[in-house]
Amino acid sequence: MTTKVAFIGLGVMGFPMAGHLTKCDFDVTVFNRTQSKADKWLISYNGQAKTSPAKAAKDTDIIFICVGNDHDLRSVVCGSDGVLSTAKNGAIIVDHTTASADVARELAALSAAQEVAFLDAPVSGGEAGAINGQLTVMIGGDKQAFNKVKPAIDAYAKFSQLLGPTGSGQLAKMMNQICIAGVVQGLAEALHFGQNAGLDCESVIDVISKGAAQSWQMDNRSKTMLAGEYEFGFAVDWMRKDLGIALEEARRNGSTLSLTALVDQFYADVQRQGGNRYDTSSLLTRLNQP
Repeated sequence: MTTKVAFIGLGVMGFPMAGHLTKCDFDVTVFNRTQSKADKWLISYNGQAKTSPAKAAKDTDIIFICVGNDHDLRSVVCGSDGVLSTAKNGAIIVDHTTASADVARELAALSAAQEVAFLDAPVSGGEAGAINGQLTVMIGGDKQAFNKVKPAIDAYAKFSQLLGPTGSGQLAKMMNQICIAGVVQGLAEALHFGQNAGLDCESVIDVISKGAAQSWQMDNRSKTMLAGEYEFGFAVDWMRKDLGIALEEARRNGSTLSLTALVDQFYADVQRQGGNRYDTSSLLTRLNQP
């Protein structure tokens, strides 16, 4: 029998992710807060759309969610018209939102009370990864539930792994964002230094990217950074949200995140310059200010 799935949230990531599920012959029902986005999705993919999370989730086997933050997530899961109001016993919620570990544990407990499994499953790979079906998925929750949903996750992911109990996926995503923040700042400073030294930075990057300095950011963002183009990926506003979650968790568990806190403030500088929707590589803009 064809597995029936719901996909809640058709943003930059969710729109193509839900589309990949239809290409793998899942029976997909979508919901998006802005109806026009759902209408657009239906033009591109086979499926159906509903007018609430509850209606989309009714009678489905897997409920995928990809929304903005803790508040949005609570609303679509346990709000008055949330998925738990209609989810059947044995259904599995797979939450791809980057949110706090606390909200994952909270919603997992509420789901379990209704015999619904909950996996926190944030992703890495950005818009390009979602479009190309090449995301990496970090997952927390029950192993049996993970094994059941893995064939569906494989529709849009190149790699997924269960990392531990509920909340582990979100904690892993925090580590991911901590790493990215440091790497992007280092790349921005290197390019800034090279420009001021009068070097042909593209040629230098071509050399050093073959050695120990190589990174995804260097390979995919250095040329656009040098061109002053910052419309390619994950927005500064969202990165600050993610780093805020990581810094709050660090205060709770006693971790020292000095570099992360500093880069978070550098992103605040970019916001003050009007770069809220620039992608995360825009850290170079604050260094190149006259």
